[in-house]
Amino acid sequence: MFSMRLAVISHKLVWFSEGTTSEYQTDGGFPFQMEAISELFEKTTLIVPAEKLSGQSGLMPLKGRNLGVVALSAVKGHGIRRKLAVPLWVLKNVRIIWGEIRRADAVHTPIPGDVGTIGMLLALVMRKPLLVRHCGNWFVQRTLAERFWKWSMEFFGGGRNVMLATGGSSKAPSARNPNLKWIFSTSLRREQMKHAKPRRLPSDGRIRLVIACRQEERKGTDVVIESLPAILETFPHASLDVIGDGSLLSELRQRSADLGLKDKVRFHGRVSHSKVIELFGQGHLFCYPTSASEGFPKVVLEALASGMPVIATRVSVLPQLISPDCGILLDSAARAELAFAVIEIVSDDTKYAEMSAKAIESAAHYCLENWRDYIGATLREAWNVNSLSGGFETAR
Repeated sequence: MFSMRLAVISHKLVWFSEGTTSEYQTDGGFPFQMEAISELFEKTTLIVPAEKLSGQSGLMPLKGRNLGVVALSAVKGHGIRRKLAVPLWVLKNVRIIWGEIRRADAVHTPIPGDVGTIGMLLALVMRKPLLVRHCGNWFVQRTLAERFWKWSMEFFGGGRNVMLATGGSSKAPSARNPNLKWIFSTSLRREQMKHAKPRRLPSDGRIRLVIACRQEERKGTDVVIESLPAILETFPHASLDVIGDGSLLSELRQRSADLGLKDKVRFHGRVSHSKVIELFGQGHLFCYPTSASEGFPKVVLEALASGMPVIATRVSVLPQLISPDCGILLDSAARAELAFAVIEIVSDDTKYAEMSAKAIESAAHYCLENWRDYIGATLREAWNVNSLSGGFETAR
């Protein structure tokens, strides 16, 4: 453990919740990763936008070792409205962020995100030891903001400025700055992973396909739904579980109905992380024909860890995660190609069982403990800290 106080500045929205240790909760992998990071430090303070709880579902409490939350006001609006609101938001919240950074011994800012970017720049001005974790798609920068985030990490990376790009490749993240390193993304503990067992296909042919993601353009749910009629010709008892909320959810429901699949597709909406894992345990094959800009989809790891072979596209880091032993990579997000891959896997019981076992084995390397320890080792080297009496203290 580092004998240091860490300030985490992030755009991640949290909600006030009485009865939890920190009195706040949120969604996604953020609560799991912040708990793991807090295990590295004497005290961790999250400086994040907060709102009152109002009917949100699928949330997890923020907790960790000496972890607290300092609430900022939420940035209102979306798209251009949000951008226009940011300057006023900065004026309202910058004193809080500045004060928390000043009191901290080190700063962590996940980006992309306007709040994290502000935190990163203030930490650089105050010359605090800095950990920046790029959580978007490092491989693709389409906007000016995305190009700025990549440039800033390449420009400032080195010394006490630790820059980690979420993803993976045989090549380093940056040819310009060798100090940048890859980091994977996960939300699973080793204890959770070790209970998974290889599975077999049901003898009655009731194959359950699963997709879990934000229901938005290019995420691939429409492709899976449209592939189902072809799959049902060979496996008439197959079905699909769609997990996640989003702006296209009602449209996807209608598309399912138009194809006569109302009884074959179950839409679960937004559910808790524990419910996601439960549904994964009931599924047989994870389908993820995304063509969106992906960083490091944790959901694919969770599927592999549950014992589900994965069919996905060659997007971002997915070719690094999915080998022929545990899944199939599609050349395009096409329904015919997906249907063929599904039928290929579930037509061979022996091959399926081998792929299920390999999926669990390959996911085991990506547990939260390994993620935390890799970050810890990287910080220990960059920040010049030594192990003393079972803990870490800043070297003198």
